[in-house]
Amino acid sequence: MGEFTALVLLAEIGDISRFGSARKLAAWAGLTPTVRGSDRTVRHGHISEQGPAWVRWVLCQAAQTARRHPDFAAGYQAIAQRRGTKIATTAIARKLLTRACHLLTDAASGGAPS
Repeated sequence: MGEFTALVLLAEIGDISRFGSARKLAAWAGLTPTVRGSDRTVRHGHISEQGPAWVRWVLCQAAQTARRHPDFAAGYQAIAQRRGTKIATTAIARKLLTRACHLLTDAASGGAPS
């Protein structure tokens, strides 16, 4: 991630301790799928887009570059072949947000990131 991406995330997220987990942060950012269910039938839809649009935008821009990195390339290709490039980019954006959450949580607790 670049400086601009990091600054936008820090400004929008604020205190990381508000979120109990990376999953809750991703839901806040609107990067989780909507779920419609009745009885035993569950249908997953598009991302919820409930959070700040700046966070989603900046993460998707960062994901465009991150998809070429060895840590993300294989996962991106697998999802892109199965679901399409836009969904794969959004999945990489969520992975980036999850990593940022773990780094911020470690920094807030005083531990060194590993």
